Amino acid sequence: MTFSLAPHMTMTETDTGMVLLDERNGRYWQMNDTGALVLRCLLDGGTAESAVSSLRARFPAAAQDLSTDVEKLVTALRTAEVVIS
Repeated sequence: MTFSLAPHMTMTETDTGMVLLDERNGRYWQMNDTGALVLRCLLDGGTAESAVSSLRARFPAAAQDLSTDVEKLVTALRTAEVVIS
């Protein structure tokens, strides 16, 4: 499954992650570096599993929780219509 940023969303990179703006309602999403890594992976054609692999390489001590955390983030992004697939 491929993901893209929804047409009504604007994304801006920051020093600590990224900020997303939903232009329909003015709602902002602030993502830390970890959340931004997951979103970038998805938007670059990766999967939730490839995002988990990238995070495991970066944070080996947190490996057991990463799959669940990434799936929750992907679900939240899809539910809020930040990304479309």
